[in-house]
Amino acid sequence: MKKYQEIFNDLKDKIKNEVYPSDQLLPTEQELQDAYGVSRDTVRKALALLTDTGLIQKIQGRGSLVIKQEQVDFPVSGLTSYQELVQTHGLQSITQVLSLDLITVDSNLALLTGFERHSKAWKVVRTRSINNKIAVLDIDYLAEELVPHLTEDIARKSIYSYLEDQLHLDISYAQKEITVEPTSAEEKNLMQTKDDFLVLIRSRVYLSNAQQFQYTESRHKLDKFKFVEFARRKHSL
Repeated sequence: MKKYQEIFNDLKDKIKNEVYPSDQLLPTEQELQDAYGVSRDTVRKALALLTDTGLIQKIQGRGSLVIKQEQVDFPVSGLTSYQELVQTHGLQSITQVLSLDLITVDSNLALLTGFERHSKAWKVVRTRSINNKIAVLDIDYLAEELVPHLTEDIARKSIYSYLEDQLHLDISYAQKEITVEPTSAEEKNLMQTKDDFLVLIRSRVYLSNAQQFQYTESRHKLDKFKFVEFARRKHSL
């Protein structure tokens, strides 16, 4: 790893841990040169990376301002559990299980979820709070055939950890649909919000043998998440 990348990572960690709080200036370029024992060019390369990742804004005549990070990056293409996401970002989060029921899949639910009609599925309704404010409403359906046992304690901690570590299921891929939807009265009540719209992510999740085990509807507040994707142009041969 090159020196400017090491400095970038160190400054990024210090911003994350609020050694350099939001809306405050970083040390000057000269101060950073002295602190890290490097050239001005190396410092500027590190600052350019911080700018590119949206952590600072260069202000003419003032320096580098730390930008307030109000939204969480939500990877569109990745298959990441909520607990993995909050751990990655170092967030304080609480999961509340509103209900956990074993239900029979009827015709309408079979069409929605992809599960067989008359099969059994767990229905789990949870809210996710970040900094004591509800940010996500999750409604999960899990095939009882593959998940014969489920408790509120498991649902509150991490269902995916339980499935992978205890049941040894090989979670592989998902098909996702992302839309912006009007917020219903029930959703406003459960999420304690007055927002008229939210982001809805519908996912069908599969094991490595292509067997579906989960259908999820995850509702996100618009001001809490930004949905990111890495794209590379495919050049013709």
